[in-house]
Amino acid sequence: MKKYKEFDLEERLIDFAVRIIRLTESLPNTYIGNHVKGQILRSGMSPAPNYGEAQSAESRANFIHKIKLSLKELKETRVWLKIIIKAELIESVSKVIPLLEENEELISILFTSIETAKKNLKKET
Repeated sequence: MKKYKEFDLEERLIDFAVRIIRLTESLPNTYIGNHVKGQILRSGMSPAPNYGEAQSAESRANFIHKIKLSLKELKETRVWLKIIIKAELIESVSKVIPLLEENEELISILFTSIETAKKNLKKET
């Protein structure tokens, strides 16, 4: 896994999206493979731009909403990754495990960010 000298969640989410793109290139060119490709591309790539939008949020509540969207998409991506593993849709399932682990870490980071932002929102009111 790439180590980040400076914690940059946006870069990490972008790297995650790129890894999803590369994963989809390994999926079979079948009806099921193409369906999974489309689904995981959508869910796995959207957290980065949603997080980018959150950085320009109009309010703390809007920030929380955008981060929740990123979290929701990461959770969907986790399910698709598990489906790829269980259905053995790629030859080397072991290549998916590090991506699933990164997905779990990103979920944890975003969940914590949401909880912190909610606490700060309550302090403002």
